Amino acid sequence: MSTADEQKRASAAKALDYVEDGMIVGVGTGSTVKYFIDGLASMKDRIESAVSSSEQSTAQLKSLGIRVIDLNAAGPLSLYVDGADECDPHNRLIKGGGAALTREKIIAEASAKFVCIIDSAKEVDVLGRFPLPVEVVPMARSLVGRKLVALGGQPVWRENVTTDNGNWILDVHNMRIVDPLGLEREINQIPGVVSVGLFARRPADVVISAGNVRANR
Repeated sequence: MSTADEQKRASAAKALDYVEDGMIVGVGTGSTVKYFIDGLASMKDRIESAVSSSEQSTAQLKSLGIRVIDLNAAGPLSLYVDGADECDPHNRLIKGGGAALTREKIIAEASAKFVCIIDSAKEVDVLGRFPLPVEVVPMARSLVGRKLVALGGQPVWRENVTTDNGNWILDVHNMRIVDPLGLEREINQIPGVVSVGLFARRPADVVISAGNVRANR
């Protein structure tokens, strides 16, 4: 399989195997997830509804006739399907390139099974080549930036981007993340941080890369 687009399509199609009748399906955000949503439309009469991590995905779901409900109304979910910007061999992820990391993290936490769909270019041995997104309360941007510099990163404000929650994004460059769990905890403790795009405490249970399935180990 040659192109990234073909690999994304293959991963999205394979993820449909995890959808069961009567489910409320958690749906993420991004280019690979768009293909999953298109596939989900073919079985929309089999599922109850979807919970979405972004306004963008919500609009796509609704346009295809898939009912979208709030997570508070859904309760615990059986399945969440989302993409990633990077994935290490232990299914720990960097997410947030689409600025939806906080809602994605909430839905992942609420879900019994998190299936991550990617193309093979997203696989890395050590996280950090992709800049690490951190969602911050606007008034804390400079404060959080200084703290991230002290941790060895180079934060860059993603200008002209406001999250669906009304916050801002700092993209942290030049970090080789050898302890994703420890760094996730440390960044989460900085006042003003809403969430960090490290999914280490709650990694993916299953990663589908270019259509190939890898369970967590």
